[in-house]
Amino acid sequence: MKCIIGLGNPGRKYEKTRHNVGFMVLDKLANEHSWNINKSKFNGLYTMETVDQTKIVLLKPQTYMNLSGESVRPMMDFYKLAIDDILVVYDDLDLPTGKVRLRQKGGHGGHNGIRSMIDHLGTKQFNRLRIGIDRPVNQVSVVDHVLGEFYKAQQPLVEEAIDHAVAACNAWMNKPFPEVMNDFNQ
Repeated sequence: MKCIIGLGNPGRKYEKTRHNVGFMVLDKLANEHSWNINKSKFNGLYTMETVDQTKIVLLKPQTYMNLSGESVRPMMDFYKLAIDDILVVYDDLDLPTGKVRLRQKGGHGGHNGIRSMIDHLGTKQFNRLRIGIDRPVNQVSVVDHVLGEFYKAQQPLVEEAIDHAVAACNAWMNKPFPEVMNDFNQ
């Protein structure tokens, strides 16, 4: 079994914000497979499907970003998932808009959703797929930036990054993460 976790904030207010790019990736992935992320458990929305005899869980924590680990830990415990069986998809201020990076470990880099994950999982070593949202400009606060929508000029970059991330998620369903990293790191 493998689990792909998209980080974001629940509710229409946050739907198209930079901080919800993890949700956007899961929504597109689910749509490609005609899956519905509509079951409710673990303080999240999820679906469980099967791809080539591997069970795949897609999880969108509904705890708000800063408490993401409160959804992920109970789900991992329930399904007895090892740390190598999860992939966390989220936004990253330190990457240019539209850049995609896969890593097996790292710190939180100031990202409160990842900080919560590290706190609840007890490790910094878990598979990550980061999507660049760039740093704010013109004295915009970080909070306003991450909770703001992408600029119109950024849309093509974001859509391309989401497509790239979905392809990487699909690849991970059948391949080891290091191989996916080699294939998909831009």
